[in-house]
Amino acid sequence: MISEFKEFVSRGNVVDLAVAVVIGAAFGKIVTALVDGIVMPLIGWMSGGVSVSDWKYVISPAQLDAAGKEVAVEVAVKYGQFFQTVIDFVLIAFVIFLFLKAYNRIHKRAEEAPPATPEDVLLLREIRDSLKK
Repeated sequence: MISEFKEFVSRGNVVDLAVAVVIGAAFGKIVTALVDGIVMPLIGWMSGGVSVSDWKYVISPAQLDAAGKEVAVEVAVKYGQFFQTVIDFVLIAFVIFLFLKAYNRIHKRAEEAPPATPEDVLLLREIRDSLKK
């Protein structure tokens, strides 16, 4: 069982997948930082200075007693965080699309080059041509 596990782990696909997951996680952090640090503040600024993650629709406001203590909590639909996560996802998906497009373009060029004719086929062609003479 241990030897089978070693064989499984040492396969190229598993190692490639592990590297892809690690790089993908790091890339996700980069895009999240971009969205949180640049995109969302710009959207918040354009919407009047309110942070996008604070956007919400209040169904029932919080109720306070005479002393200012909260008696009933606010009931709100917090759609701002969802909006921010959607933008995060769209940016990550777009950048991955661009990387895959470039990757496929590189591999398509490599595949377009015609493969070299095997030696046995060349030899058979020579024999055929010499028999025709």
